[in-house]
Amino acid sequence: MFKATGDNIDVFWKWNNLKDKNNRKSVTCDFCLKTSTGGITRAKRHQLGIKGDVGACRKIPEDLKLEMKAAYESKKIASEVYMECVDENEEEDDIQAIARIKRPSSTSSEATSVSKKRGINVKGPLDLHFTRKAEESIKLNKGLWQTSLNDACNKEARARVIQYIARFFYRNGIAFNVARSKSFKLMVEAIGTYGPHLKPPSYHELRVPLLKKELEYTKGLLKGHEEERVKYGCSIMSDGWTDRKSRTLINFLVNSSMGTMFVKSVDASEYTKTGEKVFELLNSFVEEIGEKNVVQVVTNNGSNYVMAGKILQTVRPHLFWTPCAAHCLDLMLEDIGKIPKVKRVIQRGIKLVGYIYNHTLTLNTMRKYTNKVELVRHGVTRFATTFLTLQRLHKLKANLRRMFTSDEWLQSKGAKEPKGKKATEIVLMPTFWSDVVYALKAMGPIVRVLRLVDNEKKPAMGYIYEAMERAKEAIQNSFNHNEEKYKDIFAIVDRRWDCQLHHPLHAAGYYLNPEFYYKNSTRMDADDEVVDGLFKCIDRLCENNDIVDNVHNQLAIYKRAGGRFGIPATVRARVKMAPAEWWKMYGGHTPHLQIVAIKVLSLTCSSSGCERNWSIFEHIHSKKRSKLEHQKLQDLIFIKYNQALQ
Repeated sequence: MFKATGDNIDVFWKWNNLKDKNNRKSVTCDFCLKTSTGGITRAKRHQLGIKGDVGACRKIPEDLKLEMKAAYESKKIASEVYMECVDENEEEDDIQAIARIKRPSSTSSEATSVSKKRGINVKGPLDLHFTRKAEESIKLNKGLWQTSLNDACNKEARARVIQYIARFFYRNGIAFNVARSKSFKLMVEAIGTYGPHLKPPSYHELRVPLLKKELEYTKGLLKGHEEERVKYGCSIMSDGWTDRKSRTLINFLVNSSMGTMFVKSVDASEYTKTGEKVFELLNSFVEEIGEKNVVQVVTNNGSNYVMAGKILQTVRPHLFWTPCAAHCLDLMLEDIGKIPKVKRVIQRGIKLVGYIYNHTLTLNTMRKYTNKVELVRHGVTRFATTFLTLQRLHKLKANLRRMFTSDEWLQSKGAKEPKGKKATEIVLMPTFWSDVVYALKAMGPIVRVLRLVDNEKKPAMGYIYEAMERAKEAIQNSFNHNEEKYKDIFAIVDRRWDCQLHHPLHAAGYYLNPEFYYKNSTRMDADDEVVDGLFKCIDRLCENNDIVDNVHNQLAIYKRAGGRFGIPATVRARVKMAPAEWWKMYGGHTPHLQIVAIKVLSLTCSSSGCERNWSIFEHIHSKKRSKLEHQKLQDLIFIKYNQALQ
């Protein structure tokens, strides 16, 4: 039998042994000779009689048991003091993982014993580089030894250490906000726990074995997403992008009620132009995820994706292809931007803003008159940005007019230049501001719908149909129901909605959303478009005719608010809870309808997650790292995107 040796040895090794000195997982109790395989932690639980996954030792004398408990409590208090310095948001698993790191012996056993007798805490080369006074780090508190972090802290030592960390940031061009990252704090804590003489990871270790381990760790984090999509289905999101090597990459992401996870990226440089090849890619990915787990496939409105989606719906009879709602709405805004009055005001607004931001003196003058409020506001798409910039111009109308009529501007060099005169003319032009108001009335309601569908926190499938109805009503009201003023806008909205955007899933989501249905049940039941969309979804999402018949029978209970649907708590929750959560909570007595409702109401309406993922590609596949091979790039994206999701 052997005793464990080393620097930071747990006191409980005093009462435990090892059969194999190289295997610290297999620990034998000195009293009952029982061998446990969970290391000293499990052996400790065994000897202290802590209930759980190990039996208590019944052969320990009472006096020794008291000594063990005192040692355990002492270490527990010291750990609690230490944990106060750790970020409060760090997860317990990470903290335990750091605590399990074992320090190799940094000094000889003789030097260690001498330092312990003198009360000196021997550290590594950074501490030995300068002298410091030995400080008392342990105080007696109510019979227990407790580490005092304030006494142990050495300001000079910390200053030197953090200077090395800062130098690493500066020399490698690392952004300062990395210091706010939880993983950065965990790394520093882990290094501190290990102690001196830590050998850093090599170039090869970072590229191969460590990357592989982190990949497996990230996959483990996503187990819950896989279970969720098996139970309630998911959406496949796909979009293309050209990287710095001119490779055409297609992203595949999976969205469920737990969020959007990145799965893989395919180098499709040779065959992305044709719908048949895109179909083959989509079809193979559906097969990989499992057809029974997929409710819809969302892509952009490119002609090759449209063809691929239609073929996919024919081949896979139990799923839908839907166009990206954010893309459709952006095209809607683009078409509205082609109306002569809107086109004219956008061109003038671009000239005005472009002139101000291209001339430093003019820009500084503008910021002084607007209290440093900027004219440009960035939106989720290019045309949303145009709307937000016009909105900001309208808000700052009085400030801009005051600036362009001030002596400071009139006496400046810019006021005498042709472009400066043109900018002044635009700002003082009454028709420009009246056209700005017209453009805001026409585009504002559509931008609000775009914001609704372009978020990942709240599934939009139960809201988009109602949102489009309200957008049209808002446009009518803003023009005082004067059809002559908004008929061109309605023609654009209806054309895009009917031909591209409107889908049976949108109608089903509207019908199954209790917030909307119980307010307008009579009108909704009489709307053939909505009811037909609901029935199409039921037929397509159910596995067989028996389940379809059960769903229709249970639908009658939902319509009359029978069973749990009518109790007061359920009625109040209609407007307070997310629709999918409402069905999970109260739809158990209509199980087949519940599954269909949750599947529909948990869906996203757009592939915006793919768009956001390209920014991560751009961040990792920078000019400095443009030689990354595709598999390495995909692995790094998988880790960064999905760990951020957690």
